[in-house]
Amino acid sequence: MQQGNLLEMTMWKLFGIFFFCGLFSPSQEVLSGLSCAVSPGAMQNVLSDAIIHNGLLQQHLQGLVLPNIVGDGGLLSSPTSITGLHLVKVQLPKLSVVLLSGIGVQLTIAAKLELSGNCLVGLLSDLIDILVDVNITANIKCTNFESGTVQVVIEDCLCILGAIKIKILSGLVGLLSDLIDILVDVNITANIKCTNFESGTVQVVIEDCLCILGAIKIKILSGLLSLSVNDIVLNQLRATLPGLLCPVVDIVINLVNIQLMGTLNAVIPVGTAGTIHYQLASLPFTSGLFLGLDLDGAVKQVGGSIIPHDSSASALPPLLDKLLVLGLRQSFLNAVLSLLIQIPPQTFPCSPEIFSGASRLQEAITTLAPGGCSSCRGTSPLVIKLTLSGNPLILLEENKATVELSVMIQLLIERLDGSILNLLLLKADLGLNALVSIAGGKLVLGLSLGSTSLSLESSDIGISSISNLKPHCSSLLTETFLPLLNGALGIGIPLPNVLGIPLIKVNVQILKGLLVILV
Repeated sequence: MQQGNLLEMTMWKLFGIFFFCGLFSPSQEVLSGLSCAVSPGAMQNVLSDAIIHNGLLQQHLQGLVLPNIVGDGGLLSSPTSITGLHLVKVQLPKLSVVLLSGIGVQLTIAAKLELSGNCLVGLLSDLIDILVDVNITANIKCTNFESGTVQVVIEDCLCILGAIKIKILSGLVGLLSDLIDILVDVNITANIKCTNFESGTVQVVIEDCLCILGAIKIKILSGLLSLSVNDIVLNQLRATLPGLLCPVVDIVINLVNIQLMGTLNAVIPVGTAGTIHYQLASLPFTSGLFLGLDLDGAVKQVGGSIIPHDSSASALPPLLDKLLVLGLRQSFLNAVLSLLIQIPPQTFPCSPEIFSGASRLQEAITTLAPGGCSSCRGTSPLVIKLTLSGNPLILLEENKATVELSVMIQLLIERLDGSILNLLLLKADLGLNALVSIAGGKLVLGLSLGSTSLSLESSDIGISSISNLKPHCSSLLTETFLPLLNGALGIGIPLPNVLGIPLIKVNVQILKGLLVILV
């Protein structure tokens, strides 16, 4: 059994790494760019899809082969042996998850294993079928978090082999065969230690794994041959079955671990402007209602450095009946906006083909120009130059998102000798209303002009009053600059694919300093 115990020690490696490293409350205030809460139902769906519905459990249990069973007893003291006993099918597999406040996560995997082999009693041989009910339940908690290290302990882990039905199929031996039911209690206990938390990953060490078979209840339905097969199967269960199942489950769980951790540690391109690197910022934490995850979102320009962003702790709204709640902090969104909104200066003639209010703008400037400005009334066309000033900022308030940015508006004339006459240099501080939506796994912002504040920076011709220009400049920016902003934002902000949970039927809630996505 020593070898079987060693194999069983690795059974819960994945969940020590990810799902069960988890009693850290949000009060630790990890200052990351994103936080999310995952419901038990969502975790159950994710794990069921990965382990059961995708056929991973069936695929890796398919190669399960039990050692030959040999017994001296049986009908008329004839020797009995069962050979070639192997798994035929995994029937009705089911996985369930419960989050336990103060304990961690309770995981249960239940399935029926259909086994088949050859049964020999004396000189008579036949086929034998065995149907085994398997139910594994475990409570896992994390303790002693210090300097990136946590000890994970599995408590009250119970593996129950329920009804086991044995049937000799046909032939002379089969005439003497019948069914038996066997109920076996198996208790597996292990200490698991998480160490070396670094760059969003955790190393797990499993220690002191103990497997104890408890009460075994046997019901013989009828027939004589079952008495012999009963003792043989009973001894074989005690000796080999737990040790054979655990390493198979370990392989499946480690494959799922690679898949799910990949959803939390990913570099995603943001158009051609740069990338966002999502990864775990700290160990997961659990309450009785959700699994909590804090993620870093490192925003990096192509060929450049990471755009820094400060974060502060923000409380997520309750899950209620939702699968996932994902919160994006205001500072993280500002870093992404700085990446997306990189519009080069725009220079164009003040003409109706480009700006419908071109004539009215020219008339307003002519009215403001001093009487001695002969160049202002010349034949040289008026040229407009728009330049983004500084980085955009998004402000999140209750049920409202606003983007603030500044645009320099230069109105100039190119003289015949090639020199530039700066009629006006204005600064427009814009308040843009942001409409938030989710499409294709991305956060998309649509902007519309909310407010404009205009100030005079300089004028080569002595213009000092610009109050009459505000409506003309607002129209100018709405028609020429706002489409450029929406075009830049149209590629969207790629969101983390948390545990592969699809972002469909999504609601968006805007709180102070936090944008919340509810699935």
